[in-house]
Amino acid sequence: MALRRGWVALFLYLSCVLSFAATSHPNIILITLDTTRADRMGFLGSTRGLTPNLDAVAKQGIVFSRAYSHVPITTASHTTILTGTYPQFNHVNDFGIPLAKNLPYLPDLLHQHGYHTGAFVGSLILDPLDGTAPGFDRGFDVYDAGFHLRRHGADRYKTVERRAGDVVDHALGWLSQLPNGPFFLWVHLWDAHDPYDPPPPFKERYASQPYDGEIAYVDSALGKLFAELRKHGIFDETMIVVMADHGESLGAHGENTHGVFLYDETLHVPLLVKLPLNRTAGKRVETRVSLVDVAPTILGEARVPVPEQMQGESLLDTLKPAKSGAPEDRTAYAETDYPHRAFGWSSLRAIRSGKYLYIQSPERELYNQSSDPAEVHNLAPGATAVADTLASQLQEFRRKTAQTLVALAKPDPEQLKKAQALGYVTSDSSPESDSKNLTGVDPKSKIEISNLLHDAMFDVEDARYQEAVPLLQRVLAEAPDMPVANMQYGMAQARLKNYDKALGPLQKAVKLLPDNGMGHYELGLALFETGDWKAAAPQFEAAVERAPRWADAHFSLAAVYARIDRVPDAMTELDTALGLSPDHYRANLLRGRILSLQGNPAAAVLNLEKAVQVQPDSREAHAFLADAYNQLGRVLDAERERAAARQLGSPERP
Repeated sequence: MALRRGWVALFLYLSCVLSFAATSHPNIILITLDTTRADRMGFLGSTRGLTPNLDAVAKQGIVFSRAYSHVPITTASHTTILTGTYPQFNHVNDFGIPLAKNLPYLPDLLHQHGYHTGAFVGSLILDPLDGTAPGFDRGFDVYDAGFHLRRHGADRYKTVERRAGDVVDHALGWLSQLPNGPFFLWVHLWDAHDPYDPPPPFKERYASQPYDGEIAYVDSALGKLFAELRKHGIFDETMIVVMADHGESLGAHGENTHGVFLYDETLHVPLLVKLPLNRTAGKRVETRVSLVDVAPTILGEARVPVPEQMQGESLLDTLKPAKSGAPEDRTAYAETDYPHRAFGWSSLRAIRSGKYLYIQSPERELYNQSSDPAEVHNLAPGATAVADTLASQLQEFRRKTAQTLVALAKPDPEQLKKAQALGYVTSDSSPESDSKNLTGVDPKSKIEISNLLHDAMFDVEDARYQEAVPLLQRVLAEAPDMPVANMQYGMAQARLKNYDKALGPLQKAVKLLPDNGMGHYELGLALFETGDWKAAAPQFEAAVERAPRWADAHFSLAAVYARIDRVPDAMTELDTALGLSPDHYRANLLRGRILSLQGNPAAAVLNLEKAVQVQPDSREAHAFLADAYNQLGRVLDAERERAAARQLGSPERP
C-alpha cells in the first residue's frame, strides 16, 4: 500500500511538473477569420447554427463580447493584431506598404524566445512576396502563401486565394513534422470575403445566404483542426486565440462590403481566448476591448517581455476585479483612409467611449449605442456639446498614440494590381498628411459609387467585361474625374478590343495620376494592341521606372523594343524580367525566339524549354522550340515538338 501511495505521489508530482512545463511557454495558435461578422457566431448569441465548433471552443475559453477592430481593411487590421500598435503608429494603412522593421512584431518576438513559427494564409492579400503584405514573414520559419494573379479561366482557389480546408491541411502538415519545443501557428481563413462562394454541401445548403455558407464552411474546417489537436493530445495545453480582422456591412448604412465606413457591422468582431489547460473556461467579458490588445495578451501568456512600443493592454487584465467593481470599458479607436486613397473622398476617424460612438467626417456623427445599437439616429446636430467633447477625446487619443515616420513607404504598383484582383480600389499616390486625408466629399453621400466600382472591378478581374462596362459608365457619370474608374473602364474596353473607347479614359487616368505606374502600364498595353508601338514604349518605360520589380512591365517594354528595332534593349529588359521571375512564360518565349532568330539556338533552347514547361498547352512555345531544335540538328526532338504544336491547333496571337 505504501509503495502504491508512492507511485501516486510521484505521478501527481510529474503531472504538476509537466503542467507547469506546458504552460510556461505554451503552444499558441492564432486564428484570424477574414471579413467575419460578430453576429454570425453562436457564442455571441447567433441562433443561425453556423459555428458549432467555435462555440465548443468558446465554452472552454473566454469570450469577449464587445471586441473592436481598428481598421476595416485586411492588411492594416492584421498589422495592428500582430504588432499591438495602432494604425497611426505603424502607418500600414494601405495595401503594399511594407511593415517597418523597427515595429514590434509578435511572430518575431516569439521566434527569438525559442518558438517554432508557421503562418498559413488564405489569400494573396497577406502574401509577403507575391501579394500586398511585404514584411509579414519576419520571424516565421515557414510562411505558407505562394499566390499569384489568375489568368483568364484559371481557378480562383489555386491562384489568388485558398479555401479554408486547404489552409488547415497545410497547417496540420507543418504541425506533424515539428521538432520538440513550443510552437506559434497563425491560421488565416479568407473564405467569408466576397465573392461568397462556399463549396458543397454548404453552397446548396445556404444557396440564398452564401455569406452564411462561407461562415459555416470555415467553422467545419476549424473543426478538423481542433479534432486533430485533441487527437494528438495538444489541444488542452495550447493557447488558442480566435478573432476576425473586421466584419462585413452586407448593405447596412448603404455599404455592401467593407473598407469605407466605421460602424459596428465592420468593426465589432468576434474574439475568444482559450488558455492552456482551459483556465477560466466559460468566462464571458462584457468590457469593451480591441484587437490591439491581442499581441500583448499572447506575449504575457508566453512569458515573453512586452515591448514598450506595444500600445495594447492584456485582455486578461479585464478578468481582474477593479477597485470600483467591474472593469471600465476601454476606449476603442478606429480609422479608415480607404475612402480617401481609393476615391479621393474624406478619410474617417472614430472613437467609442462610454455609451457613444463618435465618427469624425465632413458631416460628423454621434450615436448612443445603448439606445441605438444599429447606429441610425445621428445625434450630432442636436448634441453639440457631447459631440465636441468626443471630438476632443479623439484628437487627443490620436495625438498620444501616433508616431511620425521620416519617410512613409509608397505602395508598389504591382502589389496594388494584386489588391485590385481581390476587389479593392487602390492608388499608388504618395501618402498624405492626416489633415489632407480629412478633406473632400463625405463618403456617406457617395457610397453607391464604391459599391458599383467594387462590383465592376470583380467583373473585370473575372473577364466579364460586357457586364463591367455599364457599371463603370454609371460611376463615371457621377465621378468623371475618378482615376481608377477611368482606368478600369479603359481596361474593360481594351479587353473588348474597343480601343477607340479605351484610349481616352486611359489617357485621362494617366493625366490625373501621372505617378500611377499601373495607369501607364494599361495605356501602354492598349497602344501596343493598336500597333502604335512607338507611343507604347514611353508608357511602359514610365511603368518600369515606378515599379522596377514588376516583371510584367519589363516584359511588355521588351516586347515593344523588339518591334521598334531596339533588340539589345529588349534583351536587357527580358533579362531583368527573368531575374525577377525565372518562370515568366512570355519572357522565356520571347527571349528564346529572339535568340533563335539571331542564330543562337543552343541558348534559345534553354528559354523555350522553360516556356513549354511553364505552359505546356502553348502551341507557339512548342513551334518555336521545334525551330530551335531543327537548327541544332535534333530532328527527332523537333518532330516531337511540331507534333505537339499541331495537336494544340491554331497559333496564338503574338
